[in-house]
Amino acid sequence: MQCTTIGIDIAKSVFQLSVANQSGKIIERNRLTRGQFERYLYRQSQSKLVMEACGTC
Repeated sequence: MQCTTIGIDIAKSVFQLSVANQSGKIIERNRLTRGQFERYLYRQSQSKLVMEACGTC
């Protein structure tokens, strides 16, 4: 089974995605609305999701 990694940059209205293959090479980039993001994840095979983490004041 090939497991990809999906990096997610979250925002209020859009999500920026970078999808990498097993060797870490970026194979896809997307900018999706919340609804599109939900449908996108539903269609994906098993993947590792990585989200940004930052603190703001």
